[in-house]
Amino acid sequence: MNARAFLCSFSPPHPLPPTTNRFCLPSTTHPLLRFRASERPRLFRLSAGLKSEQLGVPDVKGHKQPLELLQGREEVVVDVLPWWEEFPKRWVIVVLCFSAFLLCNMDRVNMSIAILPMSAEYNWNPTTVGLIQSSFFWGYLLTQIAGGIWADTVGGKLVLGFGVIWWSVATVLTPIAAKIGLPFLLVVRAFMGIGEGVAMPAMNNILSKWVPVSERSRSLALVYSGMYLGSVTGLAFSPFLIHQFGWPSVFYSFGSLGTVWFSLWLNKAYSSPLDDPKLRPAEKKLILTNSVSKDPVTSIPWGLILSKPPVWALIISHFCHNWGTFILLTWMPTYYNQVLKFNLTESGLLCVLPWLTMAFSANLGGWIADTLVSRGLSVTTVRKIMQTVGFLGPAFFLTQLSHIDSPGMAVLCMACSQGTDAFSQSGLYSNHQDIAPRYSGVLLGLSNTAGVLAGVFGTAATGYILQHGSWDNVFEVSVGLYLVGTVVWNLFSTGEKILD
Repeated sequence: MNARAFLCSFSPPHPLPPTTNRFCLPSTTHPLLRFRASERPRLFRLSAGLKSEQLGVPDVKGHKQPLELLQGREEVVVDVLPWWEEFPKRWVIVVLCFSAFLLCNMDRVNMSIAILPMSAEYNWNPTTVGLIQSSFFWGYLLTQIAGGIWADTVGGKLVLGFGVIWWSVATVLTPIAAKIGLPFLLVVRAFMGIGEGVAMPAMNNILSKWVPVSERSRSLALVYSGMYLGSVTGLAFSPFLIHQFGWPSVFYSFGSLGTVWFSLWLNKAYSSPLDDPKLRPAEKKLILTNSVSKDPVTSIPWGLILSKPPVWALIISHFCHNWGTFILLTWMPTYYNQVLKFNLTESGLLCVLPWLTMAFSANLGGWIADTLVSRGLSVTTVRKIMQTVGFLGPAFFLTQLSHIDSPGMAVLCMACSQGTDAFSQSGLYSNHQDIAPRYSGVLLGLSNTAGVLAGVFGTAATGYILQHGSWDNVFEVSVGLYLVGTVVWNLFSTGEKILD
């Protein structure tokens, strides 16, 4: 096991062997010491003579630890941590949130595949299938704002943990409910929506406390890319599981993964860095110095929140953004099949491409945004740039679809549309923590409620438009809302804190 090396500011008297780790002690204690790592137990042999005394040395946790020479021997016992325990704790939280969102979309999209054999087995007509698919949103809408209030008052750890367990249990119960009867299935799907509805507000709350402003875009982009990759994973593995083990296996296998995640979450996660007893002092100082969300919330100032123009900019922009996004993701297989003349198998495979593109570009956008902030550009300017790309990029590529005859170019346009759309993760999706870090969960619940309503109404409106018009009309409505969102966002949004 290698020890962590603290590099010295001066050179040793002669070259060190490859197995030697150098440690610098404070100048007030002793000059250069060289330690050579040996086999267990972790002993480090001194190559410089020392008097028998105790030396205060900062260990990897930042605490002063005495290094005591063993009697009659020039050896020192040094306690070192393995590399995985030195990994920044804030990024452990981010990775766990990423994993939760991966499971979130895996459990959500599996029904879109399993509904085919289920409807054949239970003789469901298209109206019943639509009712089952929409029942998820009944619960999802209920817990957006409630989940934000809960997260901001009791902490994100409890709320996100509850959400994952709740929707995992509902996923496992889905085959049982389907066999009992349709009303039971509708209730279970709505219950699943209740669990997933608290995920985004809870995640937003916990990251507002753990992640410094300079890392905010990257962390949120990574977490949201978990949703995209969850859709890819669900769409990729569901057909295989159904073919090999039957459609219930999708729900049992995906749902059971939630218990694995929950055990890790209980052991590793804390709602705030102030609650984590094992957090290294250096990292705690970094987080608390560069983060602005510290005190727990006891009440929600609704009047104050709703009186702020940037809050309404978030809500309106979220609606405009999700209208186009939900339409593309919901109706894309139909577009591929009816307009581009791909068969259903090809349509299903091509549906994965936008999710992969979004996962890549979301993280690329997060890196760009954080780089711009670290180089001195204001958070307000960065948020406006990223969201403008997230609006005008999709608008541009959608306008090109009516001029393209090649199916391949049409698929490329759709992928580019969704790829630029994902830059929104560093725009409006990061802005809740900018303007109201203490109320970020509630704020995300508010704006995401508007976003979900856009998905519900937009999906229904698309069916009506196609019945009386064409796909060009569908894209024109989306482009129009993208342009409205661009104007509203650039006029009224800000990256500065407006609520304490």
